[in-house]
Formats: sequence, C-alpha cells, structure tokens
Amino acid sequence: MTRSTGAAGPRAHTAKLNRGFGVLAVLGVILVVAGLIGLIYTAAATLTTMLLFGWLLLVGGLVGLLHAVQARDTNFFWLGVVVAALNIAAGVVIVKTPEAAAEALIMFAALLFLTGGVFRLVGSLVVRGPQFGWTLVQDAFGLLLGILVLATWPSSSQYVIGTFFSLSLLFDGLGLIATGYGGRRIVGMAAGK
Repeated sequence: MTRSTGAAGPRAHTAKLNRGFGVLAVLGVILVVAGLIGLIYTAAATLTTMLLFGWLLLVGGLVGLLHAVQARDTNFFWLGVVVAALNIAAGVVIVKTPEAAAEALIMFAALLFLTGGVFRLVGSLVVRGPQFGWTLVQDAFGLLLGILVLATWPSSSQYVIGTFFSLSLLFDGLGLIATGYGGRRIVGMAAGK
C-alpha cells in the first residue's frame, strides 16, 4: 500500500504549526495593547480588575454551591456550602464597592510586601547563600515596595492593582509574541526554509 500524502503531509503539519504560532503572536499583540492601555488608564484598570474579580467570585461561588448540592450525600457537603457562601458574599461585596475592596486588598498587599521583605531580608543576611547579592536586592525591593504602597495608601489603591494587572498583561503578551515568533522560526528551520 502506498502513501498518497507523501510530502504534502509534512507541509500540512508545518502550515498548521505556523498558523498556531501565528495565533499565539496575535494574541500576544492583543495582550500587549491591553496592557499598554491599562498602564495609561490605571484607575480604570483597577476598577475593571476588581469588578472582574468580584464577578469571578460570584460565578465560582454559584458553581461551588451547585456542586455542593449535587454532592449533598458526602461528608464535605457543609464545607462546600460554607466555601460557596463565602465566595458569593465576597463577590457581592466587591461588585457593590470595588473601590473599598481595592483599598482593603492594597492594604493587605502592602503589609504582605513589608512582612515578607523583612523576613526574607533577615533570612538572606543570616544564610548568605550563593546568590546573596541578588537575593538581598530582591528582598530590599519587596520591603521598599511595601513601604511605598503603605505610605501612599489609600490613594495608591486607585492605581496599584491596575498597574500590576496591566504589567502582567504586557509581559504575558510579550512572552506570547516571543513564543509565536520563535516557534515559527523553529518550524521554518526544521522545514528547511
């Protein structure tokens, strides 16, 4: 029995891979544009992020409640109901008052940066591992970030979450562009183009 696809099979796979990597690159461009827009309009990005987070908690709580009801004969029924109710309650609070939720979340994040920075800074001074200098800089940066966010709180809650989310979109997009471009180059090299 002979194969009728011959050379068309590898070319079809190469074209399919190139399209897939092209889609990744386009998705990366969309994320980069969204990240740049978010960096320009940080207050709107913060509000959008908080509303999205609140709605995700609401939907997750409802799905968890449905799952708990379906599993009502198990030992974990009440735990599922309590977790779902907490998610729903948190989602309602965040959707109703996203600015206050952002303030609370930023206060928590600032305290987390402060305590984490202090403990890691002391730990790196005591341990003095092989990457001591870089670890010290990273820990000091976390401590400084916590101090800066806390010093400007509550006004910092208007832009910190939006800035972090926008930077995340920007770098994720750049990563997807690099993956798409690099993948297309590798496929081209493997195909002999």
